[in-house]
Amino acid sequence: MSFFQVLLPIFGIFALGFIGQKKIGFETKTISTMALYLMSPVLVFRTFYTTKFDVDYVYMTTYTFGLCFALIVIVYIIASIRKYSTVETCSLILASAFMNNGNYGTPVVLLLFGAAGLDHAIILMVIQQMVMCTVGVYYAAKGSPEGNGIRSAVRAVQRMPIVYGALLGAVFQLFHIPLGSSVQEAVDLVADAAIPTIMIVLGMQLAKISVKNLAKDKLSLSLILRLAVSPVIAYLFTLFLPVDDMMKQIMIIMAAMPTAANTTMYALQFNTEPDFVSSATLISTSLSLATLPVIFMIVL
Repeated sequence: MSFFQVLLPIFGIFALGFIGQKKIGFETKTISTMALYLMSPVLVFRTFYTTKFDVDYVYMTTYTFGLCFALIVIVYIIASIRKYSTVETCSLILASAFMNNGNYGTPVVLLLFGAAGLDHAIILMVIQQMVMCTVGVYYAAKGSPEGNGIRSAVRAVQRMPIVYGALLGAVFQLFHIPLGSSVQEAVDLVADAAIPTIMIVLGMQLAKISVKNLAKDKLSLSLILRLAVSPVIAYLFTLFLPVDDMMKQIMIIMAAMPTAANTTMYALQFNTEPDFVSSATLISTSLSLATLPVIFMIVL
């Protein structure tokens, strides 16, 4: 029962955006742009400002980037065999290589491992945020019909304020620069609103999806990669990383999380098949109700 209590708020926020879009109708790209360029950088700044770094950070960074690029390589192999276009390849990467270990994975880890596990989960969430706002944005921009390939994708990453928010937060922490109570309160207000806003945008986008027009074969591939192949790759990484058993378990469980909600925001921003990426997020989140308990039984 507790596991479903963790999921209920997540699906409730998705539903709020879905109903709002159906009943009222919003310009989702405008709201997505606000969340991406104004709210998310503040969230990442706070995370890097408050998270203490140690040697485990190196191992977790290796794991997160390694897992992401392993999945990307697999997607490129599949895309080559199936002769996918650049847009199709990039949307499949967005749907497969990035997991929701923030507003989904972190509460699940807290439920399973308590406060000690939550510390590890927060660090993994921070690193994953950096992967998504660099590698994720790169592929979202690369797959954009309005872009001109690699050059425009690199420029898009350079323009992402999330990256600079992370760097600024790390500098403030390194030099022990205080924010002051008023500034801290403002940062907390915006940061706390960022993830729910992203999830509401996802719900809005889902309200505009036509299931009949989705590439079901590609969607099935993304679900297999995200929910089954990813935790297997994570397990292989844990065989070589010098971390404790609890960290290994958390790494595997995090790797089994559904598609990250942020990828929908990136796909929407750059028009990289947002309907497909949104559907992958919704369906993988729904299927995780069945797949995660299996992972728990194997890992724990």
